Amino acid sequence: MAKQVTVLVCGAGNGGHAAAGLAASRENIETRVLTLFPGSAERWTNIMKDHYLRITIDEGDTGIRNGQSIDFNVKLPFITNDASKAVPGADVIIFTSPAFAHQNYLEAIEPYIQPNTTIVGMPGQPGFEFQVFDVLKDKANQCVIMSYESLPWACRIAEFGKCVHILMVKVNLMGCIIRGRSMPSYDPMETVQRVMGKAPILTVANNYIEPILATKAIIHPPIMYGKWKNWDGKPLDKKPLFYQGLDEDQARYLGGISDELVATAKAIATQRPEVNLSGVLQLYDWYLRDHKPYIKDSTSLQTVLQTDTAYDGLVHPMKETEDGKFVPDFRYRYLTEDVPYGLAVTKGLAQIAGVPTPYHDEVIAWCQKQLGKEIIVGDELKGKDIGSTRCPQRYGINSLDALVKSITL
Repeated sequence: MAKQVTVLVCGAGNGGHAAAGLAASRENIETRVLTLFPGSAERWTNIMKDHYLRITIDEGDTGIRNGQSIDFNVKLPFITNDASKAVPGADVIIFTSPAFAHQNYLEAIEPYIQPNTTIVGMPGQPGFEFQVFDVLKDKANQCVIMSYESLPWACRIAEFGKCVHILMVKVNLMGCIIRGRSMPSYDPMETVQRVMGKAPILTVANNYIEPILATKAIIHPPIMYGKWKNWDGKPLDKKPLFYQGLDEDQARYLGGISDELVATAKAIATQRPEVNLSGVLQLYDWYLRDHKPYIKDSTSLQTVLQTDTAYDGLVHPMKETEDGKFVPDFRYRYLTEDVPYGLAVTKGLAQIAGVPTPYHDEVIAWCQKQLGKEIIVGDELKGKDIGSTRCPQRYGINSLDALVKSITL
């Protein structure tokens, strides 16, 4: 019989609904929800007085291949906006909110965090570990820190507090685990896997640096840059395709940035052989199979994408004008999240390793202009707004020694 544990889900969005629903459906798991979005805790609590949370899961693409759809209901009796009530006694705390909300949740739980707690970023995104250690200080060394770049599923709230649809479950999900000085009485990996169920299968990289250097967050910004850097400002008649509309220029920037990350991995491994980064190339191979961004020839890339229905019809983020035409939306998450919690972090690792990054620099320089930020100056991360990113330099990490010592590998 599995050990009794308490799981706290942070967030009440799509991922929060799915994670809380799955956790509440498992035996020997007490489930709590902490939501800091104004009014959401009271609203959801009131809904739970008269309703259940319904979860529907389509397991057709999980690798189980049974084509099964699952539909079940759960009660969530513990929903609050008060960390002092939610955190004490929690064994596992799962962050399901976007990266921009992590700081608020970390600051809220910090006074009440206990040794041997497992803190899970799901999604964590690059730099999650730096941020956790920065906010929790030495308390983080007494906890287990786990980070996965994305949510385990594609999911959507059908009706707030009442129904969430899990539309697709990933087959595998790569992450990292930092155990520090923690000695939990439960198995953190087994517990988080128990919440997930059969899929996705959670796997662990050699260290926290590997997933950063293989992040999917490097994909969207160079495609946006290649498409819009010479835009004349005139609205378009229709929304352009995103992946299937790639040209040679966009493919070149994608390939250039991925090459810079491979060079960074090699540089770190050469200077600090004890840092095992052997999995980085394998991780890129994995992303190649799943996301197809690292083919430098756009004709070959588009040929591959034509056979992948997951990309059918995916368009650039656009805003509609009053006359029914379209202009690019530069405040969409492709830039607002993937630059400060993606490219800025990978650029930071490259800068520490002494690797030139002309492709990173060019793309970030354009992106920060669209965002009204100053992150990079020339080829260095020293802009006035690096505090809005999770690059290691923001946390005073400017050397390989500091990078390795800052967090136990």
